[in-house]
Amino acid sequence: MVEITPSAQEYLVSLLSKQDDANDIRIFISDPGTPMAETCIAYCKPGEEQTTDEKVDYTGFGAWIDSRSKPFLVDAMVDYAKDKMGGQLTIKAPNAKVPKVSDDSPIEDRINYVLHSQVNPSLASHGGNVSLVEVVDMNIAVLQFGGGCQGCGMVDMTLKDGVEKTLLELIPELTAVKDVTDHTVTENAYF
Repeated sequence: MVEITPSAQEYLVSLLSKQDDANDIRIFISDPGTPMAETCIAYCKPGEEQTTDEKVDYTGFGAWIDSRSKPFLVDAMVDYAKDKMGGQLTIKAPNAKVPKVSDDSPIEDRINYVLHSQVNPSLASHGGNVSLVEVVDMNIAVLQFGGGCQGCGMVDMTLKDGVEKTLLELIPELTAVKDVTDHTVTENAYF
């Protein structure tokens, strides 16, 4: 799944030896399958792993792999290269930003896919964008607008007639969309 080179394993063991309680690492991707995806490695103290994480044992430590991130971590590699400044740990996950969405993907992944592939390209013509904050009880998508959409006088129409209509049509189990943007900030508003 995630290849951690011997030099990276040695470096991670060194880092972990300096931590009080962290014996392992956790590897995950924030916003997987979107242009904003970031591959992350964090210290993982006992009990901080998620119940759905998969543990992979490496030399001297374990890596907890986030289950939601697994399809996006295919062909991922962690390497460490020594240089004049000490060295650099690099993480390459070529599939992190590639949408891997199917009907059985988590609802967050499917919402992000629709937002980034269909909604945001339209909003970009006005300098705007929208992102998923979270999905709350009863499958309500909580969204935040940015750029030209933040503070725009037409945002209610954009939300109801554009974003919500598209999301509800393409993701049937979604029940509603809620905007949590502070629209009193109008510095970049389109209208």
